[in-house]
Amino acid sequence: MENTLTLALSKGRIFKETLPLLKAAGIEPLDDPETSRKLILDTNHADVKLIIVRASDVPTYVEYGGADIGVAGKDVLLEHPHAELYEPVDLKIACCKLMTAGKANEQQKSGRLKVATKFVESTRRFYAEKGQQVDIIKLYGSMELAPLVGLADRIVDVVDTGNTLRANGLVPMEHIADISSRLVVNKASMKMKHARIQTFIEQVREAVRVQNND
Repeated sequence: MENTLTLALSKGRIFKETLPLLKAAGIEPLDDPETSRKLILDTNHADVKLIIVRASDVPTYVEYGGADIGVAGKDVLLEHPHAELYEPVDLKIACCKLMTAGKANEQQKSGRLKVATKFVESTRRFYAEKGQQVDIIKLYGSMELAPLVGLADRIVDVVDTGNTLRANGLVPMEHIADISSRLVVNKASMKMKHARIQTFIEQVREAVRVQNND
């Protein structure tokens, strides 16, 4: 795959919002990942492939050369603080916030908080910077359930509209980080395929600028 350019993407919102940016760079997938069972998708360029991976795996695939380029949310990248990646473009898509949340009108608890999250690194850093000791409980989904059944006092999760929190009697509390999707590039690929990747980066950067009227 020496002459092939490989892009790692995840299904869902990020894929849909990345498509117009790829199109601006002249790249269009020939298959829809929502309906295709293929994990490697062909594009309108024989030497450009898209690989479909879990959102949390995108930085790993790019860092270790399984893909040259990827699109990953900043929430995922914050969980890989030491990853050897270039992060040249904020795509300004899939925007949300990483926040703490808990039950509305809950009394302040003395002692260590129990915090449920899949964002373990970000949670640990956030509370460490506050000088607050917490017990972190790693969950992979349905975070809102944890305070309702007494598993945790707080959760840390991405918040978009806040509707899911409200529906479960929870409220957003502390802001940890603004989240958007970023273009990430493998360092070796950047050297070996520099001209091609740099052109792609510039095309995407211009598409982001136009899309956001910057």
